[in-house]
Amino acid sequence: MGTAEFACPSLAALDDAPGIEVITVFTQPNRPKGRQLIPQPPPVKLEAESHQLPVHQPECLRDDSQLLEQLDPGLIVVTAYGQILPQTILDLPPHGCLNVHGSLLPAYRGAAPIQRALLEGQAETGVTIMQMDAGLDTGAMLAKGATTIGPDDNAQTLHDRLAKLGAGLLLETIPRHVAGDITPEPQDETLATHAAKITRDMGRIDWSLPATRLWNQARAFTPWPGLYTHLGGKRLKLLEVEPAEATGHEPGRVGQSDANGIVIGCGDGVLRITRLQKEGAKPLAAAEFLAGTPLPVGTQLG
Repeated sequence: MGTAEFACPSLAALDDAPGIEVITVFTQPNRPKGRQLIPQPPPVKLEAESHQLPVHQPECLRDDSQLLEQLDPGLIVVTAYGQILPQTILDLPPHGCLNVHGSLLPAYRGAAPIQRALLEGQAETGVTIMQMDAGLDTGAMLAKGATTIGPDDNAQTLHDRLAKLGAGLLLETIPRHVAGDITPEPQDETLATHAAKITRDMGRIDWSLPATRLWNQARAFTPWPGLYTHLGGKRLKLLEVEPAEATGHEPGRVGQSDANGIVIGCGDGVLRITRLQKEGAKPLAAAEFLAGTPLPVGTQLG
């Protein structure tokens, strides 16, 4: 059971693994996307079809509970599915339901563990294979795999690395779990943190914040929802940013504007913008942007 791109490596790994039979795939219904709102299949549906696996897309899992009983699965694997499993389904397979979660639980339970780890400047994150229960990512843990978060990482690069890490860890864990060789480890509730869903408006910059915080925000929100500010009342997307060495610039004011980038003051430190995009225009490198839209020193963004 999965929907988003994060689940695709796990599905592919399961179908390719000897000794494991994927009997069916559950994913979310096709959803409207793009300006024309044309219904598009979720990534897991496309992955399943490439493996010639049967696909079911119930609006609500309860609608297909009888089908699940008929399929009689020995184990259900869930990752980035987007639906809550009712207790009747959690209790159905003899080996339970396992979840591949993109954090080192109990840290960052919830919908956006990858973005939250970047946003908070963590040096490390990982994946956890856990037994599912009725709570939100609260089940007992079977295995963990960690990875360092590098300065060049953003939500996309970290997502891709964790998805592959989770797939490999899943294949290592399932045989040991089925054989009864793993003692599940309960999560320590005192260490639990919540990774709430990311919303589009969270990409707006508050220039009074420290440059390091805003840099983490840029990394966490690449590719979505992106980072933006306003220039002359219109949205200005900041596509590539980095901390820079400079002092004495007021928050939100341009302190440097040349081919090397646009340096903006923050609450503490500065950011250098090297690629940006005006509303309704194409993305441009700083030098190209400034050729058509000069930003004199002292210009206020906000």
